[in-house]
Amino acid sequence: MATGVSVASVPVWYCYGRNNLLARKPITHTRSPGFGLVSTKKRRVVMEKRTEHEYTEKALEHTERSSVVTPRVSERLARKRSERKTYLVAAIMSSLGVTSAAALAVYYRFAWQTETGEFLVPEMIGTFLLTMGSAVGMEFWARWAHRALWHAQLWQMHESHHRPRDGAFELNDVFAITNAAPAIALLSYGFFNNGLFPGLCFGAGLGITIFGIAYMFVHDGLVHRRFPVGPIADVPYLRKVAAAHQLHHTYILNGVPYGLFLGPKEIEEVGGMEELEKEIKRRSTKITIAKS
Repeated sequence: MATGVSVASVPVWYCYGRNNLLARKPITHTRSPGFGLVSTKKRRVVMEKRTEHEYTEKALEHTERSSVVTPRVSERLARKRSERKTYLVAAIMSSLGVTSAAALAVYYRFAWQTETGEFLVPEMIGTFLLTMGSAVGMEFWARWAHRALWHAQLWQMHESHHRPRDGAFELNDVFAITNAAPAIALLSYGFFNNGLFPGLCFGAGLGITIFGIAYMFVHDGLVHRRFPVGPIADVPYLRKVAAAHQLHHTYILNGVPYGLFLGPKEIEEVGGMEELEKEIKRRSTKITIAKS
């Protein structure tokens, strides 16, 4: 791990109008003390994802607005729409299913207690506190797991998320399923049992569920545009979160941030606010051009 201030030239592809990928121009980034050298393999993978994916998206959007559409481009546009539609349907169905099931579980759990006269205020307060606590705690768990597991022993699975996606789904989506398993177990135990401890388990499972739904809409929808998110994209802080996560994919700050919702805070802690502001402006410009 290198110490002191290190300067690295990271090659970034540029597109000028319709003549794409004409030249390669290095941009020099000054890293704060404590940053080490980024491994060649990881930098190559993440930069490949960013340059190829963004180039493809821009090229398709530009061609779609133009008057001439070749059969090949038309086929790719149709495939992109199909992929987004597939993932959107899956996201809506899973969100509605999980949300409705969680809402009904909360209602019936406390309704049964009031009917039998066993409603306990401590249990209710404990469930509420564990719901909030586990939702916040999942951000820190996700940050640790992302750094220590996904970018380490589980990199072969997570690598699919750092490469151009081919299809509606990627191998990295398996992590969402594995995180859902403990939530379902905790909710089930808390729902079918009475008492303070089952109530705490129920709250913990509910908090994990809330975090998972929020993560899907912000990470998959807002950041990676796997489905439209509507007004969520106009929330200032979430735009900052999206820009911060995009910096993770460029590896400019040695992979920081590894968390999502507190990503801007991670960047601030390592002195990368200048890079974050640049990314926010870049994304805003891109959105403005896309709307025009």
